[in-house]
Amino acid sequence: MKFTKMQGAGNDYIYINCFEEAPPQNPSELSKRLSDRHFGIGSDGIILILPSEVANLKMKIYNADGTEAQVCGNGLRCAGKLAYEHGICKGNELLVETLAGVKKLHLNIENGAVKSVRVNMGVPSFRPASLPMNVADEDFIGKPIAAAGRIFSVTALSMGNPHCVIFTEALDRLDIRLYGPAIENHSLFPERVNVEFAEQVSEGVYKVRVWERGSGETLACGTGASAVLAAAHVNGKCGRTAKIILSGGELLVEWDENSGEIYMTGGAEIVFDGVI
Repeated sequence: MKFTKMQGAGNDYIYINCFEEAPPQNPSELSKRLSDRHFGIGSDGIILILPSEVANLKMKIYNADGTEAQVCGNGLRCAGKLAYEHGICKGNELLVETLAGVKKLHLNIENGAVKSVRVNMGVPSFRPASLPMNVADEDFIGKPIAAAGRIFSVTALSMGNPHCVIFTEALDRLDIRLYGPAIENHSLFPERVNVEFAEQVSEGVYKVRVWERGSGETLACGTGASAVLAAAHVNGKCGRTAKIILSGGELLVEWDENSGEIYMTGGAEIVFDGVI
């Protein structure tokens, strides 16, 4: 089976083009095996690129622990680059079916190669039921959560998948391996949650570390970057545009005031192709 390893801002996945390859029978187990960075290829998970009846292609995402994810913003950008450069789709507009709905991509193409991708990430939801959360509140914006012996002020929202954004200081010294899993597996989140720790470094610029549900600390998360902007705006910390600096790179995130949709722009790179 052929595969392509790709990364967007350091968020790396193993892509299997199921327009050409037979879909694996047990993708969850395959993801756990291939994602291992010592005994496998090494990645944050695998992504299957499949035919779709409602879009140009369908994307199915499996985390490094084998769980299936609804959507991945960095994964979407890489899927767009792969689809265009492997001839699955033509033109610079692309629709991708995910478990979080159909996402629209705009490909920035130079000399036949995709240089960057702008993704419509959809409309954020601050309803706890959309994550879901075990609370009766109408929203969970800037509210306290106790985890690992510490109280955090949390803003919870869904970007098609669940996120918990925490604004903090001294981000580089934060013990993310302690607090990340404690919040990911908190009793408030019956389906667990992705956690973003964000530090404002200047106006409209945030440095972010990501603890990703099912994968641990990752170098980037596109839906997480979108969640940080949305959380910062509703908490009165910034306007509708922000540069998000992640461990693996930078993303531009914009929240359209009229449509309510969030747009994310960033690069996508092929690391290498291989056969297993």
